[in-house]
Amino acid sequence: MKLHIRHETRYDFDAPVPFGLQQLRKTPKSFRNQSIVSWSTQITGGHKELTFEDYHRNTVELISFETNTQSISLISEGIVEVKDTHGVLGRHEGSTPLWLFKRSTPQTSPGKRVAELISALPNGEPLEQMHALSERIRATVSYEIGSSHPGWSAEDALKAERGVCQDHAHIFITCARQLGVPARYVSGYLMMNETELQDATHAWAEVHLDGLGWVGFDVSNGISPDDRYVRVATGLDYAQAAPVIGNRIGTAGEQLTVQLQVAQQ
Repeated sequence: MKLHIRHETRYDFDAPVPFGLQQLRKTPKSFRNQSIVSWSTQITGGHKELTFEDYHRNTVELISFETNTQSISLISEGIVEVKDTHGVLGRHEGSTPLWLFKRSTPQTSPGKRVAELISALPNGEPLEQMHALSERIRATVSYEIGSSHPGWSAEDALKAERGVCQDHAHIFITCARQLGVPARYVSGYLMMNETELQDATHAWAEVHLDGLGWVGFDVSNGISPDDRYVRVATGLDYAQAAPVIGNRIGTAGEQLTVQLQVAQQ
């Protein structure tokens, strides 16, 4: 399936900003199940300084602000072709060792509630156990837009018993690592059946299982990714796969606007 994607991130400031830098991770990965047909980034109010690949093999664009700008618009757009592999991506590639994906981060640090969730899981084969884990998280933490904070950890979301796709992914990753399974966070695009327009990217998790390699789990939707999903960036948690991160000088207030369109080509 070919998907057309247009993703605009816009910042408007209430005073001139002397200097700023942002890292964009909005370019889809070229991998076994997906390939980029075309892709471009348009910038208004800033300049692309360079493009590089990080150690998760994410494409990163470094953007500088125009001096004293009061707005910056970042539009990523293109066409990606995706094949349905039922969530199975296969063998691990790259120089990053698998053991790294068992390492905890501030947002995937286990605690009492993670331990309680794991203890309720049935014994079984690793793949069966991961499916059971996904179902258990979905039943425990309700999906509520706007109910969580970007800095929440897995424990925070479990305590609140609500969250969004980012929280579901963090909980799944934390639990999988506690079970000795390498796990990583995925940010990307999802074509929804009911609408082309969205106001945020999607997130899910992947685990590495013997005999299968990397396998994806979208806890929020209760499925493994199919050809409606476009993988963009991966990392140990959201912080390493966020679409836009950066810093700026000054005390100006800001308003963030995100417009995302995903449609079949």
